[in-house]
Amino acid sequence: MDFDLSEEQRLLKDSVERLLADRYDFEARTRHSREPEGFSKAMWGSYAEQGLLAVPFAEEDGGIGGGPVETMIVMEAFGGALALEPYLATVVLAGGVLRHAASPEQRAEWLPGLIAGETRYAHAHSERQARYDLNDVGVTARRDGDGWILEGEKSLVLHGDSADRLIVSARTGGSRRDLGGIGLFLIDGSAEGVSRRGYPTQDGMRAAEVSLSSVRVGPEAVIGDPEGALPVIERVTDEAIAALCAEAVGAMDRMHRLTVEYLKTRKQFGVTIGSFQVLQHRAADMFIALEQARSMSFLATMMAGEGDAEERARAIAGAKVQIGRSGRVVGQGAVQLHGGVGMTMEYSVGHYFKRVTMIDQLFGDADHHLGRVARMGGLIAA
Repeated sequence: MDFDLSEEQRLLKDSVERLLADRYDFEARTRHSREPEGFSKAMWGSYAEQGLLAVPFAEEDGGIGGGPVETMIVMEAFGGALALEPYLATVVLAGGVLRHAASPEQRAEWLPGLIAGETRYAHAHSERQARYDLNDVGVTARRDGDGWILEGEKSLVLHGDSADRLIVSARTGGSRRDLGGIGLFLIDGSAEGVSRRGYPTQDGMRAAEVSLSSVRVGPEAVIGDPEGALPVIERVTDEAIAALCAEAVGAMDRMHRLTVEYLKTRKQFGVTIGSFQVLQHRAADMFIALEQARSMSFLATMMAGEGDAEERARAIAGAKVQIGRSGRVVGQGAVQLHGGVGMTMEYSVGHYFKRVTMIDQLFGDADHHLGRVARMGGLIAA
């Protein structure tokens, strides 16, 4: 199978990697993490200037007409740089909802600000009781004249504390775990009745708990079918997992490179520690795990646009399993081969391992997705 990039894709890869190499070393990331919103607004503006925020959107919507491969290229580069900016939250998750469910009029109104870097979005779907079940929605939306009133709590909303707008899933009918009766609504982050508690996550990113108390929205805020949003949520989540797989590969590749470089320079007993065969074997195991993850990331990328939901879900789940397993092999190897310095806050390896570990947890860890693969393959009862 041909995995070569097209000329346009190679240009995108070179562009984003050059930008991050010039302006996003580990010291710069540390400075960005101390900014009030937990990331660099200046870098976010640079992403917009280079067209990175326009990557997945159609040309008629002001985008560049990219697809999953272009998103993979950007996310892998972000993984290698440990970028903190809310690309996943705004462009992949919220942007994915707008691409798949918003009307042409809604896209014309909302996407220009996103693509220009002027408006940031967050997808508020997760709830405390739901764990990884996408259909478990307790937030309610009841009709009020021609509008809706939203009530409830959303948890772990990625970059939800700094988002200008929130795309909220809410139950418009049925019971809490029904597959139908789920809608998507766009609300202003500072609207009356919206309260947000932001906090840093273990990997240096940001998230928020969002409370909705009698939040009223008009009919223009409804995105797609107010009773049938679950297929859209599932598709966007699959696309986000594919993007996270690429980010994890970028982080794992960087961990492996840092470790090999360390083995070539660190001396013990008068020789470089890379001359010890047992450490060479460990580095080789890390490389094998990395390449397995890279291959499954390619599969997830190719299947992210698959119209058959079951086939797409099976491939995405398989990729998530391998990413989780490889992340542990590469991360543990990197920290252990570096020794004590690998665990310090001042050195980047531990931060890469934290990010890869958090990626494993997002949208279901390796064990959860292994169970999905088994059920979809008929290996165990559903």
